[in-house]
Amino acid sequence: MMRRISLLLIFGLLLSTPGVAFAETGTPIYVGDSFGTNGRCTVGAAVPGGFVTSGTCGSPGETVRAANGAVVGTIRASTHPIPSSAWVSVTSAWEPVGVLRVPGGRDLPVRGSTPVPVGSQVCGFGGTTGWRCGTLLGRNASLSLPQGTVTGLLVTSICFEPGTPPGSPLYANGQLQGILLGFSGNCSAGGRSYYVPINEILRRYGLTLLTSP
Repeated sequence: MMRRISLLLIFGLLLSTPGVAFAETGTPIYVGDSFGTNGRCTVGAAVPGGFVTSGTCGSPGETVRAANGAVVGTIRASTHPIPSSAWVSVTSAWEPVGVLRVPGGRDLPVRGSTPVPVGSQVCGFGGTTGWRCGTLLGRNASLSLPQGTVTGLLVTSICFEPGTPPGSPLYANGQLQGILLGFSGNCSAGGRSYYVPINEILRRYGLTLLTSP
């Protein structure tokens, strides 16, 4: 009993002592979370103070909001589609986390962004297809879009269905590889998906990847 009273007294003194503060954290933002209209701001990777996503998220200076209308942050930089990427800085109400949350609430650790060899198993997900795995087919691939041809992409055998928004992460054994730019085909006839390499995006904006504890 005396030990409990002593601890309570110490805690009370700390609370009343000027200069002593306790850290507050915001609502967690996980890699794979989606924000904005129709989920167009999927978190492709967490970085200190924000996250990177597809350039379709919006233009520099635009506000990113949650589904309930709450302000998530501001787009600091953005390019689309050659290549497609954006950097979002979040408000103090949110806390980016270096953990990938896949459909169903399963959490996977993010250990880094080391490129894996061609032929490795890679995994990704879309709103209409869920979590799927396939093979990294190549690097420096090209994808033709109405705005022009995008080069330097990763190409995989992971299929997606129409309506899948870009920006979701490509994951391989704890390492983030890229964010989804686009895809061809579908899951019935077979398809391919194309990703902007994550390290290229981090270098472009001078950012550091947040990893799991």
